[in-house]
Amino acid sequence: MKHIKRRIASVRSTRQITKAMDLVAASKLQRIKARLNTARIMLEHATRIVEEVKVHEHAAGSIFAGHDRAVVKSSAYLVMTSNRGLCGGYNVNVIKKALAHMDDGKNEKIIALGGRGRSHFKRLGKNILFSDAGAMETTFYEDAALIGQRLVDLYLKGEVDEVYVTYTHFESTILHEPRVVKILPIDVALEEYEEEWQSGVAEMQYEPDRRSFLDAAVPEFINIFIYGAMVNSVACEQAARMMCMDAATKNAEEIIDDLTLSYNRQRQSFITQEINEIVAGANALR
Repeated sequence: MKHIKRRIASVRSTRQITKAMDLVAASKLQRIKARLNTARIMLEHATRIVEEVKVHEHAAGSIFAGHDRAVVKSSAYLVMTSNRGLCGGYNVNVIKKALAHMDDGKNEKIIALGGRGRSHFKRLGKNILFSDAGAMETTFYEDAALIGQRLVDLYLKGEVDEVYVTYTHFESTILHEPRVVKILPIDVALEEYEEEWQSGVAEMQYEPDRRSFLDAAVPEFINIFIYGAMVNSVACEQAARMMCMDAATKNAEEIIDDLTLSYNRQRQSFITQEINEIVAGANALR
């Protein structure tokens, strides 16, 4: 019975921790959702601007078009994970997605945002260019801009021929989708832009020209995309942790109920045994 009581006390202590972590994750999720809506609006407008410009044939001369890199010798992967565990399969899923997309025949260079991804790729012996665990804690736009600038510099210097972002897209609290998105080089059409774009694109004036405008707009678009991916990933992390801690709390309550029932049965057994001994002793004295 003492052993059962100690186990009940231990599980109750664990339940308090998981319940607290559930509440903290729920609070963080609500805060990050407000930033997620803003990030999605920013990304939607930035994407529309780049899409409208890049469909024109003159945009094919952009430094970010990548037509001079027919053979891909090196790829960079920006992989976003969490710094902590206790969030179910969140980290495992996004790492699996990145590894499945990588081609061992290429020279992959990894930029790890989050301690879990960095430690995992380090164990696999992957080439980690740099890592930043703090960026996934703060999710500031300034951090995304610094990372985006480093990726653009790597591309322009020819150290990498293509850049991918691996993150987890937030669909809902219970639905998260790991994604791998190519951000460099941009997909520029070589042929004349389509008829459906003519009315909108022809009315726009670009200074000094479309190609120069695209060269200036793409780095800003990359910064915004990385920021949106970071906010999406953090929202998924908190949602996954909230669900895991909620399930752990419910499991702890079930264990406590089972242990309490076992304790009561054991206690009743001892009481019955004592009553039988008293009755047997009384009968022996007659």
